Amino acid sequence: QVQLVESGGGLVQAGGSLRLSCAASGRTFSHFPVAWFRQAPGKEHEFVAAINWNGESTHYADSVQGRFTVSRDNALNTVYLQMNSLKPEDTAVYYCATSNRVYTGTYVPDDQSDYDYRGQGTQVTVSS
Repeated sequence: QVQLVESGGGLVQAGGSLRLSCAASGRTFSHFPVAWFRQAPGKEHEFVAAINWNGESTHYADSVQGRFTVSRDNALNTVYLQMNSLKPEDTAVYYCATSNRVYTGTYVPDDQSDYDYRGQGTQVTVSS
């Protein structure tokens, strides 16, 4: 069993930056992919970014490509999401998720069904 806790959310003006953190406890997730998803009020969950087990492969949604960067520090059991050039449409609850399954190579899943654990989320609000 693994517990995930997100932090770093807040209120920021359009064009600003935030860095989210996802800390794992209970079990290392250094062998597993980690993804970020978000959910805005009244909308479906949306994939944001994902990183493979060793950080050598990443995958982004088109809407955040070039603005967001996902990274990980397995020694600290933490994954980060650096968000730059934020837009009002980025406003959502952001949560991280990890899997029980080991994916070899560079493949990084981006579907919620591929992830078994998720955190409670952190609110990101971008004002115009």
